[in-house]
Amino acid sequence: MIRIEVIAPADVDPAVHELISSAGATGYTSVAGVSGVGHSGLHNGPHRFNDQDALGMTITVLPAARAEPLIEALRELLEGGSGVVFITDTWVSRSQYFQ
Repeated sequence: MIRIEVIAPADVDPAVHELISSAGATGYTSVAGVSGVGHSGLHNGPHRFNDQDALGMTITVLPAARAEPLIEALRELLEGGSGVVFITDTWVSRSQYFQ
């Protein structure tokens, strides 16, 4: 199984969710208001008056056979903008839910 984590501007989240669904993933977890420090500096969590400047994180797990097309689509989506994709091999306790 492959775990894919996408951290990107909140306004990109709907497109990320659509790509994940289109790849045949059975679900995802979305976390709003992510904060941290990256190559472009500090990113704060939720913004009081402008949620479009906030970052979101989306996590999904899917079989390795379906991961590569999703990874490539995410690369294209984030090309030229901000965002990062983390890809890891993973094991899950109830793998039948992710088939």
